[in-house]
Amino acid sequence: MRLATFRRHSDEPHVRQVGLVLGQGDHLRVHPFDAGFDLVELLAESPEWRDSQADVAAAKDGLALDDIVLLPPVYPVAMRDFLTFEAHVDGMERGHGNPGPPAEWYDAPVFLFMAPHAVTGPYDDVAMPPDTERLDFELEIAAIVCRDVRDVTPEQARAAIGGYCVMNDWSARDVQGKEMRLKLGPSKGKDFATTIGPWVVTADELDGCRDEDGFLDLEMSVKVNDERVGGDRSGHMGWSFEQLVSHASRASWVKAGEVLASGTCSTGSLAEAWGRTGSLTPPPLQVGDVVEMTIERLGTIRNTVVAGEEPVAAVAPARRRVREEV
Repeated sequence: MRLATFRRHSDEPHVRQVGLVLGQGDHLRVHPFDAGFDLVELLAESPEWRDSQADVAAAKDGLALDDIVLLPPVYPVAMRDFLTFEAHVDGMERGHGNPGPPAEWYDAPVFLFMAPHAVTGPYDDVAMPPDTERLDFELEIAAIVCRDVRDVTPEQARAAIGGYCVMNDWSARDVQGKEMRLKLGPSKGKDFATTIGPWVVTADELDGCRDEDGFLDLEMSVKVNDERVGGDRSGHMGWSFEQLVSHASRASWVKAGEVLASGTCSTGSLAEAWGRTGSLTPPPLQVGDVVEMTIERLGTIRNTVVAGEEPVAAVAPARRRVREEV
């Protein structure tokens, strides 16, 4: 089942409604659920009950994509971005002059917290952030958590994953690089936009897409201006999503409405290519570029980079103090 969040063009900006996505291509339609339905709560219901409500929605007239604005499927209560693709880590480390993934990468699935209020819709324009000349994309697959869990095993964690969607973790690489030299961050290099969508595909819909180790195995690809520049398979993750949820829940709550992402797949970003070649090839994203990401069974997100409209305040340097020698 595919579940979207949308509003009609005539709706106020704050309006959000859940819809059932049926059909493909020009015949794709979004069939509204009754007002008051919440997407995360739907994901937490039994497949049988969810199917009964979907039947009601399917009986209603569907809306073409031109009739609506697809919104981020969820506004996350929190977001965690993992680092699970070994080949991507290898390429990034080589860009820093290292021989490959550090030994610590293999010990546990590390993650960073992201800015949940930075999410953008699957077809929204993305403004060029300030202070960057190295805007990049990151092709990822993301899981939507539908139940609160704490200290769960991977087997128990599976029931907490309601569905999956496509994610683009936009990155200002030059800003990010400065921040991480201080052993902190990234922060402003990441918090301006994260695209998720176009909808959520329920976990039960993908049971037949697992490899022999139980990993979700879907083809992933990214294009810039209609030219394919990278791709991988989600089955190449070093840990399964169930293992990611389990690890995140160790001595900590993982809450319904959280989004947990895989991290960038191999060749799923420009920076990985820069690390391997030692040059800015392909070039950083520019205003006017269109980034399109597709994951098998999950759909396609497509965003155009536009110029930032609002002036931003200048960065205030630190107040320097005279230090006495001791």
